[in-house]
Amino acid sequence: MSTGTSTFVIRWINFLTMLIAVAVICFGVWMSIHHDGCRKSLTLPVLGLGAFILLISLIGFMGALKNIAALLWIYLVVLCLVLIAILVFTVLAYKEYQLKDYSSWFLKQLNNTQNWERLKSCLVKSEDCNNLPKKYKNLKQYKLAKLTPIEAGCCRPPSECGYPAVNASYYDLSFHPISTNKDCKRYKNSRAIKCYSCDSCKAGVAQYMKTEWRVVAIFNVVLFVVLSMIYFVGCCARRNASRNLSKT
Repeated sequence: MSTGTSTFVIRWINFLTMLIAVAVICFGVWMSIHHDGCRKSLTLPVLGLGAFILLISLIGFMGALKNIAALLWIYLVVLCLVLIAILVFTVLAYKEYQLKDYSSWFLKQLNNTQNWERLKSCLVKSEDCNNLPKKYKNLKQYKLAKLTPIEAGCCRPPSECGYPAVNASYYDLSFHPISTNKDCKRYKNSRAIKCYSCDSCKAGVAQYMKTEWRVVAIFNVVLFVVLSMIYFVGCCARRNASRNLSKT
């Protein structure tokens, strides 16, 4: 790849990446002033990610623009570390989920009272359970619906309890449960209680996060391929910059 082509590609790739980084930072700022505590908890990681992307993009852009070999070296080293981190993070997480349905470490974190209270607060604020009657207009639709893991685990009592459903958000609790499952007594029709303290809700959250992780893992693979291509172009730009420096 020629000097002009490689540096041109690196410049424009990193210019576009800088714009993305600015958008991420703006999103983080929006989250910081949002009143939802669940979103606020993600503020610092989002701002940190945006700042990191902006910094590495700026280094790559300036290195390619000025043909500065030292900056391109720094850019390539950091990019290489990012590639390794993505690869390790993705592979290890896949192995963890292959051991059992959910890892013992994950279950321990989920069963931690403080962690679960925070998650439960987010579930209540999300209004997913309370919006079920709007989503399913009648009881027949609700019974035939394929509920999400959180809807099935947190918004209703386990099926084994045998409580008759009046509608998508209300069950007849006067019915004597046919199961000894403790979740049967934990469920309440109250908007703030539902089955948020149930083991079935924790299992629903775990399954949801496992499903979401698959999407994240696919994104990581795509990101790894794209960054590998950028890394290759960056190597060409760094080599050309070093060659030009040696000629002067």
